Amino acid sequence: MPSRRIFLLGLTVPPFAFGQQAGAQSAAAAQKTAQSQAAFQATANEVIVPVSVTDEKGRFVSDLDQKDFVLLDEGKPQSISFFTRERSQPVVIGFLVDLSNSNRLHWDKFMEAIQDLVQATMEPEGKPDKRFSGYLIGYSTEAELMVNTTGDPEKILQKIRSVKPGGGAALFDAVHMACTSRTLVKGEPYEPRRVIVIVGDGHDTGSKKNLEEVVEVAQRNLVSIYGISTVAFGFRNAGEPNLKRLAESTGGRVVYPLENVYSDVSGYLSTPSDEGNYALKVGTGGYAAAIMRGIVNAITATVGEITTQYILRYTPTEQDVARKFRRIEVRVNLGNVKVRAREGYYPFAP
Repeated sequence: MPSRRIFLLGLTVPPFAFGQQAGAQSAAAAQKTAQSQAAFQATANEVIVPVSVTDEKGRFVSDLDQKDFVLLDEGKPQSISFFTRERSQPVVIGFLVDLSNSNRLHWDKFMEAIQDLVQATMEPEGKPDKRFSGYLIGYSTEAELMVNTTGDPEKILQKIRSVKPGGGAALFDAVHMACTSRTLVKGEPYEPRRVIVIVGDGHDTGSKKNLEEVVEVAQRNLVSIYGISTVAFGFRNAGEPNLKRLAESTGGRVVYPLENVYSDVSGYLSTPSDEGNYALKVGTGGYAAAIMRGIVNAITATVGEITTQYILRYTPTEQDVARKFRRIEVRVNLGNVKVRAREGYYPFAP
């Protein structure tokens, strides 16, 4: 049976080109990969743009039509050739979990949160949903594909329950692995949509890849990245800009479940105590409940965006072979809304 090719952001991408695990290819598979890479064509095709639109309270705006969107390519308006707000499109989700030492403190809570996230996306009605598939990558000193792409959420849940944090953090290698080194679902990267959810604080201490390399590979593979930050209240982490860059460049966002644990506490900062000015004492039920409430809200927001996106497609009116990266902008003719879409695309093969 002849191989089928998928046209993506100006590239002709053989669907088997990204399915091999690094270091595990046979000679025949390596030869096939080399042949597939040679088959890349620098031709202009439709650009595919997943878009999320939320109101001032972060709720998904679900009743927009094609006429409500304005799409710009390098500042020039484009004609949208395809539009859908279908909520039943299939999605493949990569769960990337930070297993470094920095997450030991709240690991038990985030372990529960990751399980909730898997269940809310892959089995929303209490049983596996065939529209969704997922995989699990854990990263500490190195990135590891712990569960390959599957439609069975229990395989991912079992693995999550057994892992423990420890070591460094190879976040960028984990993102690269998610885009290039696992078994693809038929139809990727366009159908189903590709989503990565990073549960971590964004720091990287040992990756072979760098931030801009993995941003590019995510954009080329039409991956939307979301982050659930594990940074605790009152702390800042040098890795936070990494999460924001990965998410905002691909049309996702970062949520901070531990950032506002005192937002509902009356009199915060007016009740000092010997161990610090904590209105909710660490180790008490009130503190644990506040942490979990923040995590639940973050999970809800992330699941909502994963499962409800608009998809726009267009063919650029201008083809500039000298421009490596083209910037796009999506606007909505409504006030008080937040529009999230990828910042641009690579129209030609490197």
